[in-house]
Amino acid sequence: MKSLSRLLAITKKEVRQLLRDRLTFGMIVGIPVIQMLLFGYAINTDVRNLRTAVSDQANTHLSQQFIAELRETQVVDIVEFVSTPAALEEHLRIGEISVGVVIPADFDRRVIDPERPAVHLLVDGSDPTISNVAIQLRNMPIAFDTRAAKRRSNNIEVRPSYNPERRTPVNIIPGLMGVILTLTMMLFTAVAIVRERERGNLELLINTPVSSAELMIGKVIPYVVIGMIQLALILIVGDVLFQVPMRGSVLDLYLASGAFIAANLSLGLVISTVAKTQFQAMQMTFFVLMPSILLSGFVFPFDGMPPVAQYLGEILPVTHYIRLTRGIMLRDAALIELYPELIALGIFTLLAMTGAALRFTKRLD
Repeated sequence: MKSLSRLLAITKKEVRQLLRDRLTFGMIVGIPVIQMLLFGYAINTDVRNLRTAVSDQANTHLSQQFIAELRETQVVDIVEFVSTPAALEEHLRIGEISVGVVIPADFDRRVIDPERPAVHLLVDGSDPTISNVAIQLRNMPIAFDTRAAKRRSNNIEVRPSYNPERRTPVNIIPGLMGVILTLTMMLFTAVAIVRERERGNLELLINTPVSSAELMIGKVIPYVVIGMIQLALILIVGDVLFQVPMRGSVLDLYLASGAFIAANLSLGLVISTVAKTQFQAMQMTFFVLMPSILLSGFVFPFDGMPPVAQYLGEILPVTHYIRLTRGIMLRDAALIELYPELIALGIFTLLAMTGAALRFTKRLD
């Protein structure tokens, strides 16, 4: 009986402590709700609205009819018309579209010729899901105005670019780099600052001339080096074991990674100003990690997500970094061509660092 009484007393004490810890209590409620929303809305295997450009060299009634039928599938979202297939390839290379449609000048004759493909689909093969969806369009029938002929399928040729062998590691590793760096950079930085507070080391720093900005920057510099070492290890393992290509500039990749690491370190600093314990810092890090995996385009095509999920994904640094890594490593895109992603990372870093500096003080709460 006494044992039961003691057990109930400990249980009540733990419940009261959880209720006083608002952050942990919020995580208890927030994590399952957020995960349900993410898995319910963001995970969409029925991909729609892939950004698409068309080069209609035939410009006939039949080709216009085919474009209209292509729109009706809702798999593609035609955002631009270009004059040449070379222009389509350029848009694919810098990541502005996911699918390019080439309609040859002799389209009308090709439609009734079983030996020749009537349409060519140029697909961004750096995302395996996009390749699979585009292959489904291969069986789309093309209607034409000839009484003696019938609707015929299998006359659309799919050309996956940048990963024609469709090897999974080629698609996964450039995105996995962002996930790994997101986890380690945020976690290391957040825990490092909170650990100083828990151990009482900040009491010593209060009486020193070190400013808040100097303290934060000094704490994160070692982790910048760690991030670059991790990047080198990932590239070596990807090349040696999985033969992941590096078609672009290694320098460009490191510059892009530097901007991404800075964004994650600044986010880690923000977490450290909110969390009171190392356990809370780890909770918040994993709370951010799940959306970073599901909403960034790492697992599912970004274009196929609902608009709300896309807006949230655009806020996350890993979304922009995955576009940078896939563009540089797989599509041989130059860093300057991907400048919108760099600008997004820079804005995120500036806002996060400003927020962390405003919250962070050299006094103990």
